[in-house]
Amino acid sequence: MNFAKWVFLLAGIYCLIVLTPNYFLEQRIGENDPPAITHPEYFYGFTGLAISWQVVFLFIGRDPVRYRPLMMLAAILEKAPFGIATIVLFALKRISVVVLCFGLVDLTLGALFVASYWLTRSASAAST
Repeated sequence: MNFAKWVFLLAGIYCLIVLTPNYFLEQRIGENDPPAITHPEYFYGFTGLAISWQVVFLFIGRDPVRYRPLMMLAAILEKAPFGIATIVLFALKRISVVVLCFGLVDLTLGALFVASYWLTRSASAAST
């Protein structure tokens, strides 16, 4: 259970640190990795949604067994789309290696979430 606590707490903290600056980097991202962002509503919507999920991870980290049945499964699913998309987009030469690395971090966190889900099964069964 300590493993799950640490995984979710560290994932939440790390991703908050990485994602929050996006609110101030719209123009710079367009300059460093053209073209410029043409639909800011998607950019800020993605950033806000992603930050919201980091708060969920912090909640899960406080009591993994309690939040295991629904929240951990949702957290696992939250990590897959971006990671998978970056692999496909990189293979199609549509994104940079830097973006691919962020996708691979998401897939790694997703794998750690799966391990956390698996490791908390006995504690979950004991609490019911």
